[in-house]
Amino acid sequence: MKKALIIGGGIAGPVTAMALQRAGVEPIVCEAYQEAAAEQIGAFLTVAVNGLSALALLDAQHVVTDIGYPTATLSFSTSAGKHITDMPIGGTLPDGTVTHSIKRRDMYRALNAEATRRGVRFEYDKRLVDATATADGVRASFADGTTIEADVLIGADGIRSRTREIIDPAAPKAHFLGIYGLGGFVTDRGLHRELGLRPGIYNMVFGKKAFFGCFVAPDGEIWWFANMPSAQELSGTAHTTSAQWREQLVALLSADRGPAARIVAATSDDTFVPAFNQYDMPTVRQWHNDNMVIVGDAAHAVASSSGQGVSMAVEDAVTLAICLRDIPDTAAALAAYEDRRRARVERVVAYGAQTSGDKASNGLGRLIVRLLTPYFLKKAAKSGVAPLNWMFDYRVGWETQPVARQFSD
Repeated sequence: MKKALIIGGGIAGPVTAMALQRAGVEPIVCEAYQEAAAEQIGAFLTVAVNGLSALALLDAQHVVTDIGYPTATLSFSTSAGKHITDMPIGGTLPDGTVTHSIKRRDMYRALNAEATRRGVRFEYDKRLVDATATADGVRASFADGTTIEADVLIGADGIRSRTREIIDPAAPKAHFLGIYGLGGFVTDRGLHRELGLRPGIYNMVFGKKAFFGCFVAPDGEIWWFANMPSAQELSGTAHTTSAQWREQLVALLSADRGPAARIVAATSDDTFVPAFNQYDMPTVRQWHNDNMVIVGDAAHAVASSSGQGVSMAVEDAVTLAICLRDIPDTAAALAAYEDRRRARVERVVAYGAQTSGDKASNGLGRLIVRLLTPYFLKKAAKSGVAPLNWMFDYRVGWETQPVARQFSD
């Protein structure tokens, strides 16, 4: 049995481990921190129907559907509080499942727990330093002085991937999108009724100074995120407090008539996610060598505006497992994986960069975008999900090549 060493225990790591396990490959997940990467930045995630379909191939879709919430509809409003249109987020799978939202921390923990339940081995405090080829595969060296050997090393280590650097020292760095992400949760279960918000609906506002989105969970808790334009990338030495970020964001959102400013103001410090840089990845020219490969954000980080980050990682994991299962030669299997994935993910990255670019605009550019947005949204709404069918309809077949399948709206 082949052995795979997976670097990173966030989302791509445990999903890849479960996919490889199902394909007959023994996985070991090495996480740099002392526990699962559950404390990473961000408030919540969207898992689209294409990602849920891929998780279903591993009997793992319940990780999302059991603790996440259906969010099948986007509702757009102007900065003046005028409703523009509603649009579906993807479609409906044959069993009735729609796109779901889940708290980031909950998903990390649930995925790690599910992989552990299935017998996947996790090693913590294992920060990858280097990896070299051996006669039989690859040897990984860690900061604690230990080494582990395997047939293949898989970098699921995110946007600052050490694995990517080892494969190609000239690999590009992450690209700052010109926006900060912020988020949080309002635990006042009655506020949504006062604000007239419908549970299960994503409310989006292209505000005068910031982009805002929120939805109401079935228990009345409000989940929200915001994108704040900025030409300056946050440094690791920034010490702005949650209260200070909240004050800044409320000031920006107060330029709009909607409920955004009140929602942010009602978020307590312990449920407020301070600002963090938002990135995507320029084209990574080399995803693999003979015995190492990258998946998820390490290979192709997509902007959060695409709503596809998790789904791309899951599709990667299943496709890689299929290739390693069906192609005995490891180098050939890794090449086949990249061949099957590159064009699709680069199209998603381009789509996310375009939508994020609109959010990052300032001054006249932002005004033009705000004035034209209602027209284009209404036009898109008439087409339903059709313009984005290429993204949502994609399916990875466990027994066949990836194909696009149709589903109902």
